[in-house]
Amino acid sequence: MTTSSLGTALITGASTGIGAVYADRLAQRGYHLLLVARDLARLEALAARLRSTHGVQVEVLPADLTAKADVARIEQRLRSDDAITLLVNNAGVASNGTLAESDIDRVDTMVQLNVVTLTRLAAAALARFVPRGQGTLINIASVVALAPETFNASYSASKAYVLSLTQSLHAEASPHGVQVQAVLPGATRTEIWERAGMDLAHFPAEMVMEAGAMVDAALVGLDRHELITIPSLPDAADWAALGAARAKLGPNLSLSQPAPRYLS
Repeated sequence: MTTSSLGTALITGASTGIGAVYADRLAQRGYHLLLVARDLARLEALAARLRSTHGVQVEVLPADLTAKADVARIEQRLRSDDAITLLVNNAGVASNGTLAESDIDRVDTMVQLNVVTLTRLAAAALARFVPRGQGTLINIASVVALAPETFNASYSASKAYVLSLTQSLHAEASPHGVQVQAVLPGATRTEIWERAGMDLAHFPAEMVMEAGAMVDAALVGLDRHELITIPSLPDAADWAALGAARAKLGPNLSLSQPAPRYLS
């Protein structure tokens, strides 16, 4: 097996949608690929096309990332394979309806995938990247992390976790030469909506981005070393202003006495 100068990218949720587009774009850049998803037939079809089109090495790793044994297997690969230089933590599911009315077992499965598995795989990748002083971690979050009132509680909270985790990991890993990015898509045309029982046709057309356009924008953000990439945001100053407002709270978030406004 030949070695790419860029190394190998491991992509979760790679059989369709955003993950499959990342696979195509990273192969186009010259990365070899490890594609992870449950649907083996789709993975093999995608792998064959990418090998033929881009001439890269592609390995498929069928796995159910809600199953502990499968997650452990992918973690071990991340911890042991020196060729892996990039992880796209893309696998995720959405949920529909209010928390009070939801099937709590489905919510539990969503949290396992969107939060627990993503965290475990990020930890495994960074355990390899940090000592080496090189590597890239991309976590796919969502704009609902910034606007939780616009979507259901559990999914929004899971994506807020991804955003917060990525910001913290940047502080931990970037001094060691590791690049970390959170991508916050808006409504993107993928199968996640149908699987969650929602119809994307009900969204205004101007709100829905194609997966290819979303990933292309995210990779521009990666090339610019953005920590947070919001593909549909026209003015980066708006994100900077939010960060500045948050930083202004910092000196007063932990003090020895309650603020005077709370003293009766």
